[in-house]
Formats: sequence, C-alpha cells, structure tokens
Amino acid sequence: MGSRAFAAAPLDLAPRKIALHNLHTGESLQAIYWEEGRYVPDAIAAVNKVLSDFRTGDQHMMDPGLIDLLSTLNKKVDAKTPFQVISGYRSPKTNAMLHGHSDGVATKSLHMQGMAMDIRVEGVALKHLHNAALDMGRGGVGYYPSSNFVHVDVGRVRKWQGV
Repeated sequence: MGSRAFAAAPLDLAPRKIALHNLHTGESLQAIYWEEGRYVPDAIAAVNKVLSDFRTGDQHMMDPGLIDLLSTLNKKVDAKTPFQVISGYRSPKTNAMLHGHSDGVATKSLHMQGMAMDIRVEGVALKHLHNAALDMGRGGVGYYPSSNFVHVDVGRVRKWQGV
C-alpha cells in the first residue's frame, strides 16, 4: 500500500477522502485514504474492515480503484452524508447463498474480489446517483430502484437494471 500510484498526467496529489456507513453493522468511517501521492495504509485497512462481509465477518482487500471511484462519485453528486453501504465484500460462502436465492446475484460476483459495492446516499436521489455513476464511464453500474441501491464496480464498463 505504501507504493506510489500513478495516474494519467498530471498526477493529482490532493488528499482524497471517503465516508462510509455500513447499514448492516452500523460501522462508519470518515478518512483521508490518499495523501501525498500515496494510499494511506491505516485508512485502507479501516475501509476493508467497514466493507467486510457482515454475514461471516470475513475481510478482503478492497480494490483501491473502487475507493477512488467512490471519491469521484461523491464529488459528482455533492454528497453531504456518507455512502450507505448495502454490500461491500462478499465471501464465496455468502455469494453462493445469495445466488441460490436470486438470479440477480452473479456466481463470480466482483463483490468477492473486493471490486464492487452496493450503495445509496441519504439526501441524493437514487436516479441522480445512478446517472452520475454512468456519466463517469468507469466500471459496471447497476440500478436497483425497488431495492433502493446502485451497484458500482471497477470491472469492465457495462450497465443494467435490476429490481
């Protein structure tokens, strides 16, 4: 985690923040996770903890690109409150159980690789959050209006609508 991350020039060295609230565990986090051109190891570890599989307690290294995506999305929607996390990391056991109950859960979900989150933001219309995520043109974006969340991931660019 201490290694420098390089983006397209010019390198943006401004601090990056993330604010998360896990709806299942009640855990919250507000942290600067990127500073002086580096990911902050303690902040990334705290993100991994907040996004752990609430059913099993298993933790997994979340893709820093996903946290970067959320940080950018936060600015796009001008969120005043933390991202409400419905699902972050999912263990293979949890994913298999969910897949058994719903065709909408992929067998090889990016949640199992720490590359996906299901989110909403209090005070931000779900459709606005969805459109802002689509406008970024980064990764997958799923819209689940009946379930009241938007799925974002750092896989290939694609979009879909669920329930």
